[in-house]
Amino acid sequence: MEGPFNRKLGSPDSRPSGPTRRTAVGLILGAPLLGACSGGQVSNPLGPSAPDGPAGPQQQPLAVGTGSVKVGLILPLSAAGNAGVAAQSMKNAAEMALAEFQNPNIQLLIKDDGGSPQGAQQVTQQALGEGVEIILGPLFAASVPATAQLTRARGISVIAFSTDSSVAGRGVYLLSFLPESDVNRIVDYSASIGKRSFAALLPDNAYGNVVEAAFKQAVGRKGRIVAFEKYTADRAGAARTVAQSLGSADALFIADDGESVVAAADALTAAGANLRNIQLLGTGLWDNPRVYASSVLQGGLYAAPDPSGFRAFAGRYRAKYGADPVRTATLAYDAVALVAALSKQGSQRFAAETLTNPSGFAGIDGLFRFRSDGTNERGLAVMKVASGGSTPVAGSPKSFGA
Repeated sequence: MEGPFNRKLGSPDSRPSGPTRRTAVGLILGAPLLGACSGGQVSNPLGPSAPDGPAGPQQQPLAVGTGSVKVGLILPLSAAGNAGVAAQSMKNAAEMALAEFQNPNIQLLIKDDGGSPQGAQQVTQQALGEGVEIILGPLFAASVPATAQLTRARGISVIAFSTDSSVAGRGVYLLSFLPESDVNRIVDYSASIGKRSFAALLPDNAYGNVVEAAFKQAVGRKGRIVAFEKYTADRAGAARTVAQSLGSADALFIADDGESVVAAADALTAAGANLRNIQLLGTGLWDNPRVYASSVLQGGLYAAPDPSGFRAFAGRYRAKYGADPVRTATLAYDAVALVAALSKQGSQRFAAETLTNPSGFAGIDGLFRFRSDGTNERGLAVMKVASGGSTPVAGSPKSFGA
């Protein structure tokens, strides 16, 4: 079934990277194709750290664009450290989306929440008072409920950037790289190449807990778990337990960031595991130079967005701003591109029925769609670890299945 955006707009820079079926279906926004189709280092749920202690908004209000549809964008622009750096990069990407979209009918009201729930509540109140029809952000999980408390009372939708699925819900949608998508993709792909018996070694932290739930559910549909252990700072004990069970497994799933994945693999090797005899699996956090440089992780498979989309985006971003974007900058770009496209619709342009279109949308990092519970599903590629980088072994899907 064709979606409501079955038409094309001119692309200023490059050919569309979205789905095509006889003719391209969707809206071309800059480089990506973004619209309803006719039929993802990226998934770290911790993201940039929230600053210590309460912080208040410091930046002056900023409005970009002259359209009649007002859209709020809430970011921790004045937060300390990496959080503020990420916020500035996402703000740049949002403005870049407006510049690359042809004559968008939106005005972007950019608000600084300082990285705190109190700040988020304050600027959300401001944005609602100024007549916004939808809010993009906040970035931090703790700030999302503060915004949602006000928007739900007004029937205003929120597209937030947190990777904590627990803050999603009625009227609050997460446009972020959720680890659940990585897990589902890599387990499904592994099953498609004949892997049925899975072992897993995961960190005993918030990320590991999210991945554990998704992994057990995904494997339950496709095969069986023969060994499962979680580790804290000392990986040796958990590694020994898993190593003893690898003889009955044909795939080993290790989900952690680059440095920790290498340390876990080294601990398994020290415990006597021959990792060359088993298919290694991971998440998008494997997109890391430390992983590529590890001899024991060569040939491992992980799920992540097709990197070509980000490479093209990063090139345009560097040309415009003279610096590299943060990896999450594409989220802000796609969020603004999405609302710019939807702004051409009628009064229900940002309603739940519109945002949860089952055909989804295609952005810089590939296909995505919002579920009714506020989480998202992404169409991811499967990448293979190689020295100096990674190579795709399975492309991202061109449309979501039934």
